[in-house]
Amino acid sequence: MIGSMCTVLKCIETLGVSYIRASESYNKKLEAEFRKLRFPYRVSSEEKLDEYEIRRKDHISHFILRLAYCQSEDLRRWFIQQELEVFRFRFNELHNKQLEFLKHNKLEYQAIETKEKEDVKMKLADSGGHSLVKIDEWLFYKVPFTDALELVRVRKVFVKNGFAYIPHPEIVIIVLNEFRQRLSKSLAIASRSLPVVQSDERLQPLLNHLSHAYVGQNYSVQKNVGKISLEQIDSLAVKSYPPCMRQLHKAIRDNHHLRHGGRMQYGLFLKGIGLTLEQALHFWKSEFIRGKVEPDKFDKLYAYNIRHSFGKEGKRTDYTPFSCMKIILSNPPSQGDYHGCPFRHSDLELLKQKLQAYKIPPTGIAQILDLVKGMHYQLACQKYFELTHNIDEVGFSLTHPNQYFNESQKLLNSSRDIKKESNQPDNSQWNQGSQATRGVSTSASKPMSQVLSSDMDGLEELLSEGYM
Repeated sequence: MIGSMCTVLKCIETLGVSYIRASESYNKKLEAEFRKLRFPYRVSSEEKLDEYEIRRKDHISHFILRLAYCQSEDLRRWFIQQELEVFRFRFNELHNKQLEFLKHNKLEYQAIETKEKEDVKMKLADSGGHSLVKIDEWLFYKVPFTDALELVRVRKVFVKNGFAYIPHPEIVIIVLNEFRQRLSKSLAIASRSLPVVQSDERLQPLLNHLSHAYVGQNYSVQKNVGKISLEQIDSLAVKSYPPCMRQLHKAIRDNHHLRHGGRMQYGLFLKGIGLTLEQALHFWKSEFIRGKVEPDKFDKLYAYNIRHSFGKEGKRTDYTPFSCMKIILSNPPSQGDYHGCPFRHSDLELLKQKLQAYKIPPTGIAQILDLVKGMHYQLACQKYFELTHNIDEVGFSLTHPNQYFNESQKLLNSSRDIKKESNQPDNSQWNQGSQATRGVSTSASKPMSQVLSSDMDGLEELLSEGYM
């Protein structure tokens, strides 16, 4: 059951990048996956013995995963994000039992009186795009606007005197905020138990395997190390960089300096695409010297941090490039910064101008901006990939800037191979090669699920000895 729950969380991450979250197509696909995995996402009218057992294992697996994913900030962030989507889907499946759920969990919200609703009726209709008939039918809750920032940001609720008027169909947003706070606190508490967990040589390896197997590739292993030359970077930035890294590259070339957040984000990305430590030191030093930083000052203030990111100083930690989620959710840029996600952190008009400078057609810009307005930032980046590579569909779920780079290079190199093979009478080798490329992710993921299946059996058996 733990393995199934892990698979559910990874499936949610993939679907969240491939589809608009909470859309009809997203919900249908997610429900199909839940059914396939026999995941208990819906409350039955009659509790059956086998359903009770499934739910019991679901609860146990959740708390085991808390131990696995409380071990670092990135793991906690990933786990919370996926669990929020599980909760959202399950809550919406309660339908007419939602009020009962809220009452049971002491999450009762006071609905506004009929008179107050009549007074602001037209405002409610205008702000949320709801019909007057629906407004008459629904309960509305008045909550501090800070509890409904997700709805306020997209202008889907009426706000007055610091309070947001939330229609009952949107109450899930408020409940999600409460769930996020509770889960975050619980993970912090679980992390305090790590010294005890880590002392058990049987338990810790399994928990580590769980956490590392399902958050995706971290790109710390440089497959192309030494194969990228510094002379190629300007060309690669235009052809194969995601907008976040293209923005940082332009900033360092224009200003010959980046603040700490930009140096970390871009430096680790460069490390991930294959730059060696020596190349990285040369790249940053040459740019900073052009920015009037003396060589000795660079060696004293900046070189240490670069060597540190490669695991050559300090604790010798081999730092990994930032994922899309980390860039989107942590360390937002301030004035004078260039790091972050352009789709998440840029003003819409500035983003539009940037996309125009990248020669994105007007229709494509409109599509990207619509996704950004809906807070679908990774989907916006995937659309950018499609438009800049002239393809109809990316064929992968984008979760990492280095993944973007690798997929771009794979596609561009495949195009070159096609052109070469088109001049030859026999193109069977290309057909075989392209099939092998398309099959990489599938063939690579199958052994992992087999390994996890046996590991999960061992973990459940181990925990049944008295750890729960």
